Amino acid sequence: MFEYLNRQLIARLEELEWPTETLQLSRPKKVENGDWSSNIAMTLARDLKRAPMQIAEELMEGMQLDSKIVEKYDILRPGFINFFQTSDYLTSQIRTILKAGDSYGRNAFGSGKTAQVEFVSANPTGPLTVGHGRQTVLGDTLANILTWSGYDVTREYYFNNAGRQMRLLGESLKARYFELKGELTLLPDGGYEGDYLIDIAKALLAEKPDLDETTEIDRFKEYAENSIFAIIKTSLERIGVKHDVFYNERSLYEDGKIDEVLELLKEKGLLYEKDGATWFKTSELGIEQDRVLVKSSGEPTYRLPDIAYHREKVARGFDLVVDIFGADHIDAYPDVLSALRVMGLKHEHIQVVIHQFVTLMRSGEIVKMSTRKANFVTLDELIDEVGADVVRYFYIMRSASSHLNFDLDLAKRQTDENPVFYLQYAHARILSIYRRAKERGLEADSDQADLSLLNEEFTVALINQVLEFPEVLDHCRRTLEVHHLPSYLYSLATALHKFYTEYKVIDLENPDLSKARLALLAAVQIALRNGLRVLGISAPEQM
Repeated sequence: MFEYLNRQLIARLEELEWPTETLQLSRPKKVENGDWSSNIAMTLARDLKRAPMQIAEELMEGMQLDSKIVEKYDILRPGFINFFQTSDYLTSQIRTILKAGDSYGRNAFGSGKTAQVEFVSANPTGPLTVGHGRQTVLGDTLANILTWSGYDVTREYYFNNAGRQMRLLGESLKARYFELKGELTLLPDGGYEGDYLIDIAKALLAEKPDLDETTEIDRFKEYAENSIFAIIKTSLERIGVKHDVFYNERSLYEDGKIDEVLELLKEKGLLYEKDGATWFKTSELGIEQDRVLVKSSGEPTYRLPDIAYHREKVARGFDLVVDIFGADHIDAYPDVLSALRVMGLKHEHIQVVIHQFVTLMRSGEIVKMSTRKANFVTLDELIDEVGADVVRYFYIMRSASSHLNFDLDLAKRQTDENPVFYLQYAHARILSIYRRAKERGLEADSDQADLSLLNEEFTVALINQVLEFPEVLDHCRRTLEVHHLPSYLYSLATALHKFYTEYKVIDLENPDLSKARLALLAAVQIALRNGLRVLGISAPEQM
């Protein structure tokens, strides 16, 4: 019904030449207010300069609604439009879900459109950390949601393998290499102390035991970079993430894109020199203070290549660009978007998702799992401890804008307290019911089932819950907030368990009702399976 009402309302709004961008449908909190509700009349009141009740009445006067789908509608003050679906339509949707199967929940909003999602983007100086993990799963899940909405999605990883930090990496590897050869060496100031570099040095020594002090530092740097990128890609693969593009920041310098940005901003009168540095007049663009683009040392700040990179993103013609950034970028991205705007470039299609930090907890205390000298916990260590499915779910079970306490004790439990176990058990439980029903001669044949029998309170609640799946996915797409999906799946599993507690599914004395209930469970299983697939989590057949 969500998709039907959405189409009808958009058509009517276009007929009236009213804006459609603010149209939303949601489930009313109270059952007596119908199955779906829209506040479109109130959102249009300012633009149309009319009372919401008048807008709602004119909107609905010209609506031709299918009486087989919509039983009635009400307009309630201050301007809500509430829709009530027919009982026949409700049960008929079970067959629609079963027919859709693996495609249930997909929509064509992004059909013919392209999207780029940039995430992870960690420089190859060390393994991915727990902090990188949250960004990784957020980005990949959002890319999955956009794909389910019809977009042609490019997953992109932006990195820098040049500059001071990479040279320090090379010098650190060189020190570890000669340390293994028995020579007294010291790490450079600010060098990398992690044990992972000792492992890389051992591999390098086994492959090339003849390197000496005259060996160029670039050979050590390149070996470290390639080795660390191999570690990073393996970590990503362990949680089902694969990027389409690895974009090297260095190419922006080699291709002259950095200089082009500086020249364009200079032409706009937005650059000036002060204390030997080059400043960007962001204070003239509504930002509190100006920003340094090139330090007095001649080294660019990260804002400058970020502006050049996003200029290239615009040039590549994506219909939607999504950046997944950590909280440390919250002050930087407005500068990038402002630069694009003053250069006359499209920028409204660039959306930014900022995620907060992650804290690992055990027994209520902050813990550090790593035994490495470097002060971080790797994503691999976390996967080893709790498993890939749990890692993916826990990273997105809360809003990206909220700090995440990752409870290791809860993550390791194989009980209903663990939300991942709870969801996977719900899926496996349905398949177990199927097997038992088949053993007793009951087949889940939805074409033969009398779905009109599905009229009990908790049955109707379960049907309504499973029908929300497409709307939840679309809400995630519109808001770029993926945590709504795991929350929905948990609610669906809860409604399923309540249904199973209240009603007997396999009832040999009432085979018609059993067949109808089995058809409903088949629809629930599809929604659970597809939802877990979007989350990148396995849907086991038995547990």
